[in-house]
Order: sequence, then C-alpha cells, then structure tokens
Amino acid sequence: MSARAAGGSARRACAAAAVACLWAAAPAAGAEFRSVASAAAVMYDAPSQQARKLFVAPRGMPVEVLSVVNQWVKVREMEGSLVWVERADLTAARTVISKVAAAAVRAAPQEGGDVVFQAERGVVLELTEPAPAPGWVRVRHRDGTTGYVRAVDVWGL
Repeated sequence: MSARAAGGSARRACAAAAVACLWAAAPAAGAEFRSVASAAAVMYDAPSQQARKLFVAPRGMPVEVLSVVNQWVKVREMEGSLVWVERADLTAARTVISKVAAAAVRAAPQEGGDVVFQAERGVVLELTEPAPAPGWVRVRHRDGTTGYVRAVDVWGL
C-alpha cells in the first residue's frame, strides 16, 4: 500500500471515529421521555405479550423512548435497562425520578434556597417547568408540594 493510500485510510478511519463519538453523544440532547400512565405497567424483553416479563413499573415512572414498533415502545429506564412496554401504558405527562440518596427540593432555584422537602432515591416527581433557571427544574410531589431541584439530581430530562 502506498503512503498516500495509507494516509487516506487513516484519515477516513479517524473521521469515522469522530462521527461515531458525536452520534453516541447526540441522543441525550434530543431524548424523548414519557411516563408510565397505568397503575402498573409490565416491562418485557421483547415486543410481545408472550415475551419474558422483566418487572412491573409503577405509575409515573419516567422512561426514555428509543423506538416504536406498532403498539410497542422500546424504552430505557433510569438504571439503563432496555425494555419493551405497550404504548397504551405510557403518557406524554412528564415526570422525573430522584437518582441521589436525598435530592433537596428548594423554594427557589438556587443552592441557598430554603429546602422545602427532600426526595429520596426513587421518588417520582411531576415535572412542572423544565428549566426556570440553568441547571434547575421545577417539580411537584404527589402531595402537592412544589419546589426546585437540581437537574443533575433527577433522571428523566
């Protein structure tokens, strides 16, 4: 192989690697989220009711939509598992889930704001305002209490 051909191959390989890195990072920016609408939604390992049942997701649990096949939706849950759920079990209502031991929900979108309540890991919160201030989201607990939580402390955005 000539030096010119080897250089062209290396440039193509480098360009392909750069495109792959950009593609891998892109989904987070345009992610589509839904929430479980039914009281309990069965999560499957394939798009069929005859597939293996993996677990039951509670009402409000946020999921990231990856693809849709007829009445089935392939989703990612907070822990990263890829599962299938029936489309009828999802809603466009937005929720987030605490991913830290105790997410401080504050009266104002700032570190010094009074703590209204703390959401333990796994607590589902209704998303009421996606970005009132950089790095913060406004949420509502199921008891009606509202406040602001750091976006890095919740999953579903």
